Amino acid sequence: MAEEIINMDDMNTIFSVTDKLGIHRESVSVDLTREDPGVISQSSSLTIDITIPLTTSTQEFAERLESELRSLGYVETDNDDYDD
Repeated sequence: MAEEIINMDDMNTIFSVTDKLGIHRESVSVDLTREDPGVISQSSSLTIDITIPLTTSTQEFAERLESELRSLGYVETDNDDYDD
C-alpha cells in the first residue's frame, strides 16, 4: 500500500516541472494516492490537478506533465520567486 501513496520525492519532481513553467505551487493540486493512467487537468484557470500514475515512474510522468502543461500554454520562466 505504501507504494500507492506519493512521497516528498514525488512532489519535488512535480514541483521541478511546475516551477520551471512558472506555475505557483499553491495552484497545483496533487492527489495523495497514485492511480493509473495518471491525470493532468486544469480545473480552472487557477488550478492544475495532477494524479501520479501507479505503474509509471514519477520521472517518466514528469516528462508527460511538462509536455501537457506546455500544450496548455505554459512556457518556461526564469522566475525563482516561490517564497510566500
